[in-house]
Amino acid sequence: MFPGSLAARRLPAFLLFVLLLLFFAGGAQGQQAAPPLTKATLTLQWYPQTQFAGYYMALEKGFYAARGIDLEIRRGGSDVDAIGDLRTGRTDFATLFLTAGIRYRSKDLPLVNVGQIVNRGNLLIVAYKNRGIRTVRDLNGRKMSLWGDHFSGGYKKLFSDNGIWPVIFPQLISVEVFLRGGVDACCAMSYNEYIRILHAGRRPEDLVVISLREEGYDFPEDGIYCMEETLLRNPRLARDMREASLEGWRYAAEHPDEAVDLILRKADEAGYIVNRLLLRRMLDTILPSIFPEDSSEWTPGVLSRADYERTFDMMETVFVEMTERVPYSVFFPGSGER
Repeated sequence: MFPGSLAARRLPAFLLFVLLLLFFAGGAQGQQAAPPLTKATLTLQWYPQTQFAGYYMALEKGFYAARGIDLEIRRGGSDVDAIGDLRTGRTDFATLFLTAGIRYRSKDLPLVNVGQIVNRGNLLIVAYKNRGIRTVRDLNGRKMSLWGDHFSGGYKKLFSDNGIWPVIFPQLISVEVFLRGGVDACCAMSYNEYIRILHAGRRPEDLVVISLREEGYDFPEDGIYCMEETLLRNPRLARDMREASLEGWRYAAEHPDEAVDLILRKADEAGYIVNRLLLRRMLDTILPSIFPEDSSEWTPGVLSRADYERTFDMMETVFVEMTERVPYSVFFPGSGER
């Protein structure tokens, strides 16, 4: 029986008044029963681009909120120290390469991987064909720009195993030196710098592209990291961060134009100049490294023991100051969930 019905109109006014109070009180109690969202912050490696489309899409579509997370996404960039922000608690989660997570994990910085998003390597060497470079060995003694720190691990291992060493120039945040012909080769990601090189007018037939993955140096890349304390305090939060992020990536894969529109808007808000064609090609190129064509290759969101051990072995070879190896189950606590 509801207010306004025939039966209700026949009730004494006082009883009708009581029923109305109960009706509205019940609605208010139902609203108050919803648990509060858990606030969390995710810091990305760089400015908004489709390398991070899944996270932005998960936030836009309410996938984090549906799991009880009130998430703030912070852009990265050369002025952002995600590792430092994790250490100080300024951010709860950050996206990092697996090589970064391994290199910086220590007793003083107990990083854990709670979701391995990019499970296939995309590192390239791009060289000018007219300078006589055809294979890795042709780089010996040649000028090459290279990223520093943990990004260089796979390259250094490749050079060492082939008994060569190029003349290294710092690459920093762009391939401008390569585009101007100042070096013979540069490092690149298949979904980023290589596309930018092509968009700058260089023709594929004039370039030699060497894939580290095809050379046998395939290492997982972007993962979601937090401090052990964050995981122990709220293991469900860490799990739901991974699951909501994967849901966002699946949505981006199924709605690529919508994902590109969203990133264009976020990039504009951040003052970062990108274009639609670049963002769409970046998204199309990175998605096969997140969701495999063959489900036996890897499980989305999961770091395999073999990949962890292999990547640690590589990093230990090229960085003499590496810290003590932690067990796989400590570095990736979700290993027993699936």
